Amino acid sequence: MAIKLDEIDIQLLAQLQADADKTNVELARVTGLSPAATLHRVRALKESGVIRIVRAHVDPALVGFPLQVFVMATLPRHDPRSGARFEAYVRSLPQVIGADSVAGETDYILSVVARDVAELAQVLAGLSGRGGERLVTYLRLAEVKPPSSVPLGVAESPKPARPRRAAARAPR
Repeated sequence: MAIKLDEIDIQLLAQLQADADKTNVELARVTGLSPAATLHRVRALKESGVIRIVRAHVDPALVGFPLQVFVMATLPRHDPRSGARFEAYVRSLPQVIGADSVAGETDYILSVVARDVAELAQVLAGLSGRGGERLVTYLRLAEVKPPSSVPLGVAESPKPARPRRAAARAPR
């Protein structure tokens, strides 16, 4: 269930999504609140779970992980025990930097980094040994859109492009 946010909450969240390193004083200037009131608001957003985590977004290639892949994993059985075993293993792998359970042709989409092909092969073998029956790997070539902010305060969906009109014909 969505948490009710007021305009101040939306301002704070927008600022923190743009730069989570902003100081409390900088946030207070933007919102017009005192630094103490701003700190209270940010703490409340964290305690409510709206702000889940604050972290740096590190470029894997620049820190020694040139291989970045997406792994689609399908489990042979969909019982709670099989899923729990697979998910526990996924959580234990430092090379898995993101994982989602999904509906559709596959059961999980994993974002995996590796130093080389041998390390990737070890990760895939481990996933297979923990219940991943069908593993399809996609090599990430380039980031098209970096992780972005949640569009706060946007009430309506984008309008579709208008179809072009045919050129008007001159009367005969």
